[in-house]
Amino acid sequence: MLAAPDTWPFVDPVKDRRVALITGGSSGVGYYTVLHLYRHGYAVYIAGRSRSRVHKAITEVKHAAAALNRGDDKPPRVGELHFLEVDLASVESVLHAVDVFGRREARLHLLINNAGVIALPYAVTQDGFEIQLQTNFISPFLLTTQLLPVLEATAAASAPEAAPRVIYLSSLGHKLALRYWSPALSFNYWPNVVFTWFRYARAKAAGIHTVKMIAHRSPSVLSMAVHPGLVMNTNLFTNWTRLPIIGIVFWCLFQIFGWLFGVTAEEGASATIRCCLDPSLTPATDNGAYFAKGERSEANHVASSMTYAAETWAWTVSELASRGISAPSAPPRPKDL
Repeated sequence: MLAAPDTWPFVDPVKDRRVALITGGSSGVGYYTVLHLYRHGYAVYIAGRSRSRVHKAITEVKHAAAALNRGDDKPPRVGELHFLEVDLASVESVLHAVDVFGRREARLHLLINNAGVIALPYAVTQDGFEIQLQTNFISPFLLTTQLLPVLEATAAASAPEAAPRVIYLSSLGHKLALRYWSPALSFNYWPNVVFTWFRYARAKAAGIHTVKMIAHRSPSVLSMAVHPGLVMNTNLFTNWTRLPIIGIVFWCLFQIFGWLFGVTAEEGASATIRCCLDPSLTPATDNGAYFAKGERSEANHVASSMTYAAETWAWTVSELASRGISAPSAPPRPKDL
């Protein structure tokens, strides 16, 4: 059973200012991650598309934190909460968010690529990428690589036990990547109800590839992938439950599946919080690791392969370069970790 978030060390923001950036922090797992990082003293930037939704979440987080601290003789000093506008379906928006963040902060201790989409109909973004591939992989890749200089500077100024961390919210669904499907493959096949899940798996496996390559390229930054558990009671499945007539069937199936195998958003966030705050996790022992429900685990053979990870990295750098965006070239191909 996962330890409660209060198990992990708190920081005093007056003495030690720690900065976190999380995508999709206004609901679900992201909301509870923000709540506990705020209570632990972090200045949290909540990156999302909707200013109103994020500000509503900020108000709710402050009230929830006050309620949790009520009755505590020595309540922890809470951190800060900020809105950062970003749309992961637009590389221009990601670059703008990086620029805005860089003008506000010189350090970054936690980067949590939490936001994602699941099992959407085939669509291509304005940047020319399949929607799930861009939202779940390419934009987190771009955000992370653009912020690597800040993360590395933070690592250089920090003790090894306080190394900055990159967390990628993965999914058990990555295991549907039964073989390596190149990101260049359109995957626009019939029936969509089947191939949408393979597109999702490919994107999530590519996200794990990024974690492994960054661990190899920037060993002073602790990079990890986290599967928080099957969180079914979120709005991720509205594309299915809103379908005419058959939507109610999917709603019932998701409810039953969630009841049998699922975890709540708060329980799922505990897995993320552990990877954010557990001092026993270090770059020397855990870089590039995959965690499932808070425990060290193994991704499938496709996601674990450093050969495939290097291919994914090279393709992504090339695609971004063709759009006028520079990203770090891949380091020499490592052996499988």
